[in-house]
Amino acid sequence: MTSPALKNNFLPPGLVSNLQQALANRKPGEDDAVSSKADDDSARPFSSEGEDNSSKPVIFVTNSDGIESPGLSFLVDALVAEAAYNVNVIAPQSDKTTSAHSVSLKETIEVASVEVKGTTAYEISGTPVDCVSLALSGALFSWTKPLLVISGINKGSSCGHHMFYSSVVAGAREALVYGVPSISISLNWQDESQESDFKDAVAVCLPIIKAAMRDIEKGVFPKGFSLDLELPRSPSTNKGIKVTKRSQWRSNLNWQAISNTRAQAAARFTGGQPPMGLNIAQLSRDASAAGAARRLTTQKKDIEVVESVGVSEKSDFKRTVKYFRAEMLHKDNKEDGEDLDFRAVENGFVSLTPFYASVDSETDAAALNWISSAVLEGR
Repeated sequence: MTSPALKNNFLPPGLVSNLQQALANRKPGEDDAVSSKADDDSARPFSSEGEDNSSKPVIFVTNSDGIESPGLSFLVDALVAEAAYNVNVIAPQSDKTTSAHSVSLKETIEVASVEVKGTTAYEISGTPVDCVSLALSGALFSWTKPLLVISGINKGSSCGHHMFYSSVVAGAREALVYGVPSISISLNWQDESQESDFKDAVAVCLPIIKAAMRDIEKGVFPKGFSLDLELPRSPSTNKGIKVTKRSQWRSNLNWQAISNTRAQAAARFTGGQPPMGLNIAQLSRDASAAGAARRLTTQKKDIEVVESVGVSEKSDFKRTVKYFRAEMLHKDNKEDGEDLDFRAVENGFVSLTPFYASVDSETDAAALNWISSAVLEGR
């Protein structure tokens, strides 16, 4: 990868330097080796493939695209190859990209072990937030908590208002709820993108991950702070890193009516559930037994109108059933500013946006200072 000049309009000019050059100038083994703390209960033993990894700090990895996605595979392979971390994985069985901060309350989640070389890994039937919550609860793993949670690499941008839909960002945000630093990573995937782009994306992310792990171990990483890392379409030719602000960029949700026949056909490919369009968050999927029964009846009957008897002492009524499906439509954003996340990504830069469990000026200043010194200046 070339070492392009790093540009930044968000931090004081004196704090900004070239990330790639700073990393290249480091001596082998200098500051990059992650030290272990025998008395730190967040790095408890968790053996993999018979090796005693009790001295290694723990990294936990999840994603939103599913356990078999290339973004997760390339990232985990790279972390395992570092041989400095105890890597553990829980990821959804299937794509949960737009499930936002959805939690499977009062539902039974299936957890199955899977083979991912060099790790202890599971796939679950829940959401990315379920993955993080389960992992950090102590109910499954023997450690209390990892040093760092990584959510990604996701296929598709999470810039701007997409963070509210994005379950890869939600996974990182859930880690903050438990007081664990986290990084969410998304690649601005396009029609012409290739799986090898994920491998290039890992090469960009790894120095930032290593810098975070080093300073978490040293106790100088800001508390209550996480990073949203947005990668441009071609990570290998990125123009550098920009520390950015969250923009107002969004896509429009376009709802279209569909026929009952199409709805039932779609249901056959979605586990028999009625099509829900874009699943933003399931806040009360089965509000009542009566509601569930009505939905089941609707699925079985190839009709548009269902006769339904009203509550006692009320007149009968006819319940009209219609079907809709949503899709994301790109919206031209008039917002301007080179320090905005989506603008940086569009222009070929890597966008690095801090987000917090609670926003205050002290946390904000500490986060920006860390990014300047540890990432941009390559301490």
